[in-house]
Amino acid sequence: MHQGKYIFAQIIEFFNQYELDKCVKRYGGDKKVRKLPCRDQFLAMMFGQLANLRSLRGIVICLNAHAKYLYHLGFKSKRFVLTTLTRANENRDWRIYRDLAQVLIDNARKLYADDNDFKIELEGVPYVIDSSIIELCLSTFTWADYGQERGGIKIHTQLDLRGNIPSFFLITEVIIPDLDFLDLIDFEKNAYYVMDRSYYDFRRLYQIHSQSAYFVIRAKNYLSAKRLYSRKVDKSAGLCCDQTIRLTDYKTRKKYPEKLRRIKYRDRETDRCYVFLTNNFKLEAQTVADLYKHRWQIELFFKWIKQHLRVEVFWGCSANAVKTQICIALSAFLLVAIIKRKIGINRNLYEILQILSVSLFDKTLINMLLSEFGLLNIDEQAQKRLFSLNF
Repeated sequence: MHQGKYIFAQIIEFFNQYELDKCVKRYGGDKKVRKLPCRDQFLAMMFGQLANLRSLRGIVICLNAHAKYLYHLGFKSKRFVLTTLTRANENRDWRIYRDLAQVLIDNARKLYADDNDFKIELEGVPYVIDSSIIELCLSTFTWADYGQERGGIKIHTQLDLRGNIPSFFLITEVIIPDLDFLDLIDFEKNAYYVMDRSYYDFRRLYQIHSQSAYFVIRAKNYLSAKRLYSRKVDKSAGLCCDQTIRLTDYKTRKKYPEKLRRIKYRDRETDRCYVFLTNNFKLEAQTVADLYKHRWQIELFFKWIKQHLRVEVFWGCSANAVKTQICIALSAFLLVAIIKRKIGINRNLYEILQILSVSLFDKTLINMLLSEFGLLNIDEQAQKRLFSLNF
């Protein structure tokens, strides 16, 4: 019998215990804790994510059924109690796991900095900014009410297009406007920020411009502006116009006093017309349009997170428990992305998670498992539609 480490134990070796200890100490997570330290809480929730379990009860039953293996899996606890795990999720500061996720984000971004899947050549880093609402049952999550008898929580994300790795995220109530997220971002010099019309605010756009960064945003229909001059465009490629403009409305011009570039583009596939605003006058007009097309990657990221990590069924009712679960779900996503890049596996994340979900108690070397395991009965067309993040 192979006496190596279990797959789950091999997985958790890819995150830094020292960084978790710092996060726990920062918020006093283990203060006065006699049972279930934060490390075991995190590992249990991570186990539930990777094993595709649908409830805390399922996590506890599964781990206790293999109690004699818990030490070898990386746990310090000898047995799990449902009420103890529930209280930990309800009461321990969720920011512990938010900060740990940010550490994993930094590690993943370094690994994917030279990702070749992003084909547009830019001097700076390309980002997409967007938010997504996770619907919650209002009768259960009474704190999540945002009107019209609906409940939910919002995830704001800044996605690095080099590898489609989130570089910054924030979890808020749904009523918090998307624009407020821009106030928290430290804009990088020469970086590109791609946004939809929900971030249409000239004061904040000028803030990006003032920090020597670039934005690409879809314009609204009622823009009051004066055309200064136009550039030639290749209309056969779908470009309609490329103009330099200046805002004419007094209030908006006061917020953004500089010139802007307006590009009109017609997408032949959908026959829809788009108008973009940017403060970059050097990029080709087609490049600006192509850059905005990549905004769809963040929609795919949100869909992927919701469908293939355990956030469609929540393992607690309080705001703290929900935020804890989302942060650990994101950590699971990042940890698998780190493993994929470090061991050089040529599979997408969907396939890797499918393999891991049925192999956590195997003792095969993880690189051999992920390289040799064959997946059956996968609809390739459906996979392309839903998981085209191409990790």
